[in-house]
Amino acid sequence: MALTAVHVSDVPMMGHVPEMQPAPALTRRSEPLDMRSAGEKAGKFLVVGHRGKGMNLLSSSDPRMTSFKENSVASFNAAGKFPVDLVEFDVQVTKDNYPIIFHDNFILTEEEGQILEKRATDLTLEEFFSYGPQKQSGKVGKSLLRKLKDGRVIDWNVGTDSPLCTLEEAFQSVDSHLGFNIELKFDDNLVYQEQELTRILQTILHVVFQHAHDRPVVFSSFQPDAAQVMRKLQCVYPVYFLTNGGIETYTDSRRNSLDEAIRHCLSYGLHGIVSEVKAIFRNPTMVPRIKESNLALLTYGQLNNVPEAVYMQHLMGINGVIVDLVEEITGSVSDIISKDEADEELGKSVGEGKEEKRPKFSQRELAFLFKLIPELVQH
Repeated sequence: MALTAVHVSDVPMMGHVPEMQPAPALTRRSEPLDMRSAGEKAGKFLVVGHRGKGMNLLSSSDPRMTSFKENSVASFNAAGKFPVDLVEFDVQVTKDNYPIIFHDNFILTEEEGQILEKRATDLTLEEFFSYGPQKQSGKVGKSLLRKLKDGRVIDWNVGTDSPLCTLEEAFQSVDSHLGFNIELKFDDNLVYQEQELTRILQTILHVVFQHAHDRPVVFSSFQPDAAQVMRKLQCVYPVYFLTNGGIETYTDSRRNSLDEAIRHCLSYGLHGIVSEVKAIFRNPTMVPRIKESNLALLTYGQLNNVPEAVYMQHLMGINGVIVDLVEEITGSVSDIISKDEADEELGKSVGEGKEEKRPKFSQRELAFLFKLIPELVQH
C-alpha cells in the first residue's frame, strides 16, 4: 500500500466543506450510523469499543484485557463483530507527517539488555513500523515493551498480536459500517502552540477527508486547544472534549471539572463531552445540565465494564459508553433495550404509553444501583 506525506495546503478548511448540522445523531446501529446528521434521538444508546475490542491492561489477570493488540486493525474488526457503533482509538503524527494509531507517548524496546525509549512523534513512519510484529513474512521486528503506571516495564504480550498501523490503513481495512472515534492524542507534559496544533490536525484531516467517505467519524481530545482548533479547522465532523471531570487535577483549569468542560464546549462550538464515568456518578446533577446545554454526553472508564454501571447510565439519559469488554457490554445493552421496548409496548397496551418518565426507581433498578455502589466507593 502506498502512503504519501501531506501538506497542510491540501486539507479542506472551514468554508470549503459542507456545513455541519446542529448536533450529531446518536443511535443504535440498525443501519449505518451517521454522526453528521441532525437531531439527537432520546432513548438511544451508543456502545464504543475502547481502542478496538478493549485496551491492553497488561497488569490484569483477566485474559479478556489482553485478547487482541489494542489500536490494531484486527482489534477494530473483532469489535465490529458485535453491535458496537464506533471504535475509539488514539492518533498521533510521526516526524515525517504520517498519522499513526498508537496510545502511549513513548515506544519502548530492548536491545542488548538495555531498555530504549523514544517518543512516538519523534519517529519516522519506517522507524515506527520497525517495532513489533511485521507485515512482511519472515521479517522480525524490534521487541515491543510497555511501561505500566507503577513504573515497571514488561513485554507487551497479547493473545492475538498485530502489526502497528496508520490511520489510513484503518480506513482502508476496517468494516466501513463501523464508526471511528478518533482521539487526538497529545502529551500532557508538553506545551503546544496553535501553529503546531494546526499542522498536526491538518495532517490528520487530510487522511480523514480522503478516506472517510460515508463512515461516521467523531473527533475527541483531552487537549482543550486541540479540540478548539479542530472545530475551527472543519465543520463536517463532531468534536468532543474529553475530561476526567475533576478525578485528577491538572495545571490547565479547563480540564478540572465538568463545569469547565461545559464552558469550553459552549465557548468554541464543540458538540459534546466524554467524561470519566466516576465524575458523572459523583455529580449526577451534571447530566441534565449538560443536556440542557445541547451537548451530547459519553463516558469512559473501568466502571463501564460493569453492566450495572452501564444500565444506570442508560436510565440517567447518558448517550453512550466507551468500553473494554465489548462482547459482554453489547450483550447487556441489547438486553436493556429489549426489556425497555417490551415494557413500553406493555404500557401502551394498557393505555400508559403517554405517561411521563417514572419519578422514582423500580425495585429492579434499585437492585442494580445497590450492586453498583461497592464498585463506586472503592476509589
